[in-house]
Amino acid sequence: MAKPKLLIVEDDEGLCSQYRWAFPACEVMLSHTRPQAMALVRKEAPPIVVMDLGLPPDPDGVSEGFATLDEILRYAPRTKVIVVTGNGERRYALQAISSGAYDFCEKPIELEILRTIVDRGLNLRRLEDENRRLQAAPARSPIERIVTANAAMLKVCRDVEKLAATNVPVLLLGESGTGKEALAQALHDLGPRARAPFVAINCGAIPENLLESELFGHERGAFTGAVKQTIGKIEAAHKGTLFLDEVGDLPHPLQVKLLRFLQDQIVERVGGRQKIQVDVRIVSATNASLEDKIGQGLFRGDLFYRMNAVTLRVPPLRDRGGDVSLLANFFLARFNEEYRRNIRGFTEAAGAAMSAHAWPGNVRELENRMKRAVVMAEHRMIDCADLELETGAAAAQDLDLRQARLRAEREVLQAALARSNHTLSIAARLLGISRPTLYGLMESHGIELDGGRAADQAGEVVGDSNETPLRS
Repeated sequence: MAKPKLLIVEDDEGLCSQYRWAFPACEVMLSHTRPQAMALVRKEAPPIVVMDLGLPPDPDGVSEGFATLDEILRYAPRTKVIVVTGNGERRYALQAISSGAYDFCEKPIELEILRTIVDRGLNLRRLEDENRRLQAAPARSPIERIVTANAAMLKVCRDVEKLAATNVPVLLLGESGTGKEALAQALHDLGPRARAPFVAINCGAIPENLLESELFGHERGAFTGAVKQTIGKIEAAHKGTLFLDEVGDLPHPLQVKLLRFLQDQIVERVGGRQKIQVDVRIVSATNASLEDKIGQGLFRGDLFYRMNAVTLRVPPLRDRGGDVSLLANFFLARFNEEYRRNIRGFTEAAGAAMSAHAWPGNVRELENRMKRAVVMAEHRMIDCADLELETGAAAAQDLDLRQARLRAEREVLQAALARSNHTLSIAARLLGISRPTLYGLMESHGIELDGGRAADQAGEVVGDSNETPLRS
């Protein structure tokens, strides 16, 4: 196995010489300045970095070290950065931890201690990478486009696998957005008809006067505007699969004609007399209760029994337990990559809101909300507002004292940052806390450390005006 990459950011040549041989289990890379370090971070993506806070052009201070730490974490936030500080500079080490560093080691360096910290950081990074991999590619069903760990949904997927090899008609029952078309596509792709066409038509989206022509085709001159012969969806699906979505919306006259086709697999185009033999598998879907429609005289019972040789009921997202969290993390990873964002996860309030939401639009609604949230989120953690969700079970949450404190703390932080125009020294003074404490609170609430922080680091980060910066 390849050795893990370890980046050392240190301007002391003597220490660099020691580091070269001190980590035989790692591929050690050395840099002396922030530009060199960032070039290696971008090119090599090291999982762990050991860096001195005293770097040129400020080797006697810490401003350049903090700027380097900030830039590394902005570009690669999962990097484990271990800062090295001079004896007696523990406050800078704690400030670095608040700013996102993984750990610190004080000079003079004891290599055994540093090796232990590095090994621990590498192990944590491996665990995090494995967790992200499992979240990005969760316990998928055998169906390519279905992501689930729910027992009922997994059973539906296993049934699809069994049915794919057969030619029986299948009726998929479930609410809109639950994945019925993906299951229909799988019935086609996993079976012997996979190389033939898969043709889908939404019976509820086409005007009644055009639907017959869409399904069965028409001859030239069959009606006004029919300037050429056109084959219908059924003919287009020859040797393949025809997916009739929202089949409950079929008008009654077309139900008769579809029943006749299902009995003998013969179609006649509108305006034509030629009988055309086709070989098509029918998969249909609806979110309506066809039994109720039969009782109301709106759907033919004989057509219903012809179409549902096998019925698969697709559970709604609200009944699929942990699938909401599973899918949310799946979409987060997908849209992070697609839109080049680096959103870390969800606030506790967002997680609670997603769990409490009824998801009437099911997986499709969750996907759309996640897409908007990843594109529009201003912080590293997605909140309820990003998802456009009300805080779930608001009354119960209000009675949760810990959650109420967290919400109040976040609101006060945001108000102080807004009033100070994101100048952190002023925001800390307004809040009556130290800047390291403010950094830690912002990180824990997923609030981005924006330009104001950079301004602080360039000027005041080494201490208040009456403090003397310590040598690193």
